Amino acid sequence: MALNPLVDTRDSRFVLFELLEIQNLTQYPKYADFDKDTFEATLDLAEQIAVEQIYPVNSEADKVGAKFNPDTKEVIVPEIYRPALKAYHEAGFIGLATEPEYGGMGMPDVMFQACTEYIAAASTAFSMYPALSIGSANLIKTFGTQEQKDMYLAKMLEGTWGGTMCLTEPDAGSDVGALKTKAVKQADGTYLITGTKIFISSGDNNMYSNIIHPVLARIEGDPAGTKGISIFIVPKYFVKPDGSLGEQNDVVCAGIEHKMGIKSSATCTLSFGDNGKCVGYLLGEERKGMKIMFQMMNEARLYVGLQGESVSSTAYMHAITYAKNRVQGSHVTQMLNPEAKSVTIINHPDVRRMLLWMKSYVEGMRMLTLLMGYNIDLTHVLDGEGKKEAQGLVELLIPINKAGNTDASWMVTSEAIQVFGGYGFCGDYPVEQYARDAKILSLYEGTNGIQSMDLTMRKILMNPEQYNYSVYKKRIAETVKKAKGVVDDKYISLVEKGLQKLDETVNYLKEQMAGGKFLNIFANATPLQQAMFMMTLAWLHLWSLTLTTPKMKALVGDKKGEERDALLKDNAEAAYYSGRVLSSQYFIGAEFLKYFGKLDYITAGEAAVTKSSNEIFTGAMEE
Repeated sequence: MALNPLVDTRDSRFVLFELLEIQNLTQYPKYADFDKDTFEATLDLAEQIAVEQIYPVNSEADKVGAKFNPDTKEVIVPEIYRPALKAYHEAGFIGLATEPEYGGMGMPDVMFQACTEYIAAASTAFSMYPALSIGSANLIKTFGTQEQKDMYLAKMLEGTWGGTMCLTEPDAGSDVGALKTKAVKQADGTYLITGTKIFISSGDNNMYSNIIHPVLARIEGDPAGTKGISIFIVPKYFVKPDGSLGEQNDVVCAGIEHKMGIKSSATCTLSFGDNGKCVGYLLGEERKGMKIMFQMMNEARLYVGLQGESVSSTAYMHAITYAKNRVQGSHVTQMLNPEAKSVTIINHPDVRRMLLWMKSYVEGMRMLTLLMGYNIDLTHVLDGEGKKEAQGLVELLIPINKAGNTDASWMVTSEAIQVFGGYGFCGDYPVEQYARDAKILSLYEGTNGIQSMDLTMRKILMNPEQYNYSVYKKRIAETVKKAKGVVDDKYISLVEKGLQKLDETVNYLKEQMAGGKFLNIFANATPLQQAMFMMTLAWLHLWSLTLTTPKMKALVGDKKGEERDALLKDNAEAAYYSGRVLSSQYFIGAEFLKYFGKLDYITAGEAAVTKSSNEIFTGAMEE
């Protein structure tokens, strides 16, 4: 297999098998057919497809982009994607975590996350096509009738048919309740759909023979707002009783967006019912559309968080490679010696600082992403309080994972460009594409501002007795207890103080809510989310240190200087654990210090934001 420039495979294994110990899931009947060897082989296959099939075409696909023919209304995806998509589907990754009864493999969700990291790291844009198919298939699996399951699932899970997520409209973006798409019930129980949806990822393309659209619409006569919304299955082509395709439904692509990044992912405007003949089939119950769609929205938010970690991983991996090979300038210790030889830039302290900063975030994001998948699996195998706790932790972490990972991906990809210097700003190297691709992640599937409001209000302040938050605190306290006597007290103390500071901040916001000061709460929602992302990564890095510190000491002992360097050069495991220890120490000991300032800002009660009015923002023209 070609060299892997995408994911640190050793680190992925560490998180899966040493930190989370996902092999323990096989003790439960749901996952009893698997073992660690099976998981390892599956990861190897994902890596192979990503490295050999997807990554090599990523740059060219970005240059070609998705195309739209206004005459035929056809959306054309770069042809070089076709072999990669075929390899992905034939390997069964689209149904990796779907139950065998529906045509999937039934593996743990955490394995889906770990395998998909390779795929998304190879190409963010490519990963959009199967991602939407998985999400829409899961909707039908959960809420569809047996007839609907029989009609759509097999084709979607084998990759013959694709899927979408049709929420957004020109006047109903984040405010979904304002949608205007209408459904009129017919005598045969079907519905005629009319309306326009925008920003629909994979909305149309020539990679799939049929595309299945879950569409939010309001049945004629139903109430305004989100309570009156239903959801419908709208296939691009009608499906005959024998499973073959019939004539095209009255849904067409009206155009695609020209974007900053993910250019080979078709982002479509879809027009439903221009000729009054768009047929939709009710999914679930009437007026339950938002409740149903929330399943896909939560899955999508988890996936976007995964995309943020993945693109950060490949940007970091490219930065390391460049820094180890780019010769520029003499070592700082020889800066006054005109005869000094030039060294690779990884020898420069500031470059090494940048790389360690990136490493600490990427590893933290990976731990968070896989922790999410693992706890989803626990909700499937545990009962009682164990199940409730796992679900509570997942609910709290969804907005932290989505917003935190995606904000960080913009910073990490930007730092990767910085490592490359001027070359990073040019198309000669792929890091500029990674930054362009990363920016969308903080915008779609609910902007990060919306994630912050969801975290602050729904997941903490309005959550009964702050149960989700109490589980979160409990898990951190357990890690702190485990770390004592193993990890340097300096790092334990910082995490302990961080948790205490968070408690003080949450109590302050509770007082604000009791006093009806909602403007202040919402003005501070994003700083709180950003702080909790840092708190979460600090917790996970401390957890990591409880494992890596003793392993590093066992391998390295008290060796220092040149003797230590020689050992690390010859012993990959010693190098890995040493690097893991240092990145965790760096994050907690340096980066995490910024966390306290963010919470100080909230509790200081600075009211400049709430005092501001439209009029103070001068200089702009009014439309």
